[in-house]
Amino acid sequence: MLKDQGNDTWECLSKPAKRVKIGTIIKFSDELKAECTYIGEEGIRHFKFIYNGIFLEILDRLGEMPLPPYIHEKLKDKDRYQTVYAKEVGSAAAPTAGLHWTPELLKKAKDKGVIVEEITLHVGLGTFRPVSVEDVTKHKMHSEFYSMTKNTADVLNEAKKEGRRIISVGTTTTRTLETIMNLYNEFKECSGYTDIFIYPGYEFKAIDALITNFHLPKSTLVMLVSAFASKDYIMKAYKEAVKEKYRFFSFGDAMFIK
Repeated sequence: MLKDQGNDTWECLSKPAKRVKIGTIIKFSDELKAECTYIGEEGIRHFKFIYNGIFLEILDRLGEMPLPPYIHEKLKDKDRYQTVYAKEVGSAAAPTAGLHWTPELLKKAKDKGVIVEEITLHVGLGTFRPVSVEDVTKHKMHSEFYSMTKNTADVLNEAKKEGRRIISVGTTTTRTLETIMNLYNEFKECSGYTDIFIYPGYEFKAIDALITNFHLPKSTLVMLVSAFASKDYIMKAYKEAVKEKYRFFSFGDAMFIK
C-alpha cells in the first residue's frame, strides 16, 4: 500500500500484477477484501478496500512490514525497521538513514549544540525503483508526500541567514528540502508531493552536508549522492567500503558527506 487516494482507495504495488484486472477481488480475511479499480504501469494498481471494523487496526493485525528484497527474515519486532522519531502513518518504508539514530545519540548531538528539526516524509516507490533507462532524464520518479511546519522553516531559514550548516539525514529528506527551496527560494510551511530526480549536474540550494547509507547500484540514490559529492568521490568511498567489508543497504553503515 503506497498512497491513500481517499474513500478507502489506495495506490498499491501488486505482484504478479498481470493477474490483477479491473474488478479483481482479493480476500485477505473474512474482515478485509480489496477490489481493483484502476490499472497503472509497473505493477501499480488502485484497490478499494472493503472491511468490517477499524481499518488501521485490521491492517496492523493482518499486514506485514514491506521490507526490501535483500532482507530475507521476517521482522519479529516491527519497530526494528522504524526510526525512533516516527510519528505519522503513511510511509511505505522507513527513511533508512534515520535507522542509525537512537534517543541516546540524538541527545549527544543536541548536547553538542546541534539543533534537531523534523519534517514529515512518506517514503514511496521512487526510493526503491532501479534506473532501467540508458538516458537518466527519461527515468520516471514516483512522487512522495512531505510536510514542513512553520517552526522548522523558520529555524532552517535562520540557519541559512547566519551561514550555519544544514545537515540532512537521508536522501528523502534531501529531496524534500531541495524541492521546497526550488519552489519558494526559502524554507516555508508547506506540504505536497515531490518527484524531483537529483543526478550529477544538479546544484544544491538547501543542504550543506548529508548523512546517508551505502546504496544499491543503479539506484537514483547513488546518483543523488554522486551529484552532491561527485561521482569519483562516491565511487572511491564505495571501493573503500567494499574493501573494509562495510555493511550496505537498510541496516548498513552510514557515511557523512560534507
